[in-house]
Amino acid sequence: MPLTFDDLVTRARSLTEHGGRAVLGISGSPGAGKTTLAEHLVRALNGFGEPWVAHVPMDGFHLADVELDRLGLRDRKGAPETFDAAGYAALLRRLREESDGDIVYAPGFERVLEQPIAGAIPVPPTARLVVTEGNYLLLDTGVWTRVGPALDEVWFCELDEDERVRRLVARHEEFGKSHEEAVAWVERSDQRNAQLVAGTRERADLVVPCLDVGV
Repeated sequence: MPLTFDDLVTRARSLTEHGGRAVLGISGSPGAGKTTLAEHLVRALNGFGEPWVAHVPMDGFHLADVELDRLGLRDRKGAPETFDAAGYAALLRRLREESDGDIVYAPGFERVLEQPIAGAIPVPPTARLVVTEGNYLLLDTGVWTRVGPALDEVWFCELDEDERVRRLVARHEEFGKSHEEAVAWVERSDQRNAQLVAGTRERADLVVPCLDVGV
């Protein structure tokens, strides 16, 4: 029977049945629809009344451009080595362990500026489920191996390859690149990252074909 969006809502809700705060990860290649799926899930789960689900994207742990320039990695922005993976893993652990205390602030990412912004996302103690999404949640190399143990489940968001590339190009154009620049960036950088992420698919707890769930 095909997976439905209602199935995903039910599965996500069940992660909190143990009574503590749960963290759900959504992985997948660039442009696969991770953010869209996460946003739809959070909206559906929160419904009406006091929100009990928070959305904390991995993108807030991008290294700033000034640091990428220092490291000589500006042209690889978006690759695993251009994120503060240790900081991201530490935040996930903190979110699990400090579920009854004060607000935990997570960094956000400003798409127009293409820069991380500290303290942009508040996670209140009332949040019993945190949905986090990013490319490298299932990566099994280096510091990224610290991420998995902090997640209750990881879903892999999958999309038809041609559509995924089309969306990537359109996204880069939306935030200021010319069509030629967008295509070049996708071919040089995004596709290289996508191949790496595709190799992590088998480690996911669930594969979500995004076009089939209405998001």
